[in-house]
Amino acid sequence: MSTTVEHHKCLIIGSGPAGYTAAIYAARADLKPVMIQGMQPGGQLTITTEVENYPGYPKGTHGPQMMEDFKAQAERFGTDIRWGYVSSVDFTGPVHKIIVDEKTEMTADTIIIATGASAKWLGLESEQRLNGFGVSACAVCDGFFFKGQDVAIVGAGDTAAEEATYLAKLCRKVYMIVRRDEMRASKAMQHRVMNTANIEVLYNSETKEILGDKGVSGALVHNNKTGEDRTLEVTGFFVAIGHDPNTKIFKNWLDLDETGYIKTIPGSTRTNIEGVFAAGDAQDHIYRQAVTAAGSGCMAAIDAERYLAAKGIH
Repeated sequence: MSTTVEHHKCLIIGSGPAGYTAAIYAARADLKPVMIQGMQPGGQLTITTEVENYPGYPKGTHGPQMMEDFKAQAERFGTDIRWGYVSSVDFTGPVHKIIVDEKTEMTADTIIIATGASAKWLGLESEQRLNGFGVSACAVCDGFFFKGQDVAIVGAGDTAAEEATYLAKLCRKVYMIVRRDEMRASKAMQHRVMNTANIEVLYNSETKEILGDKGVSGALVHNNKTGEDRTLEVTGFFVAIGHDPNTKIFKNWLDLDETGYIKTIPGSTRTNIEGVFAAGDAQDHIYRQAVTAAGSGCMAAIDAERYLAAKGIH
């Protein structure tokens, strides 16, 4: 542990749209925020290519560039942005404690959690090896690169159905790999899939291997009902089986839902611990968009500012 413990009015854990927006608002409110960027500075948008649905970018932008813009704006107003990750927290008392990189202790009057979420993967070696080389967890981000090609997507929920129909507009053929004998998606989304001529749903199926050396050349799929293996000749492979919120270090302190998302008091970013606020994908399993994350980051900073004012902390 470090000998002197730094104390701050506002600590932001995590970067990305929620964290950077919270930093902009907190800095402008003279809270002198310190941000610990986390393991993936900039969050999920740093592995996203084109962003065309964020207001103010009429020609679109790239995810990494957008996060650089957010970061520069936060720094312009005086946010102290630091490398590192928060390895543990202690929310026992009115002053909150965090440990950075398992060694440096810091304390704060308010904490804003913006740790985001990470895509779930199948756990195949080939999936990780070819990630970014034909394997993707975001059809809306990367579907453009597979125009006129054959692709596969794994998943059975609304997100998978939505991404499959999105891909179908761009690609020649979309194979949808569903583990059970039915989809989990809503009836409306299932109808949309079934009414799309170039989507073929493979039920009772699991991916055994993604084929390819320097890029995806196919997928080996096993049918659990017939016992047969089938090789799909695809150049793109999309995984749409959900997300895991990056909230494990908070589980002994904060109220989480059954899937690990932080529960916030409706209409606010407040958690069950006074002075601790949560924004972005760490607490939002419904929308998961850059623009909604940024909005909740703004809310968190305002909630933190009002909390400090009510406590008389200047």
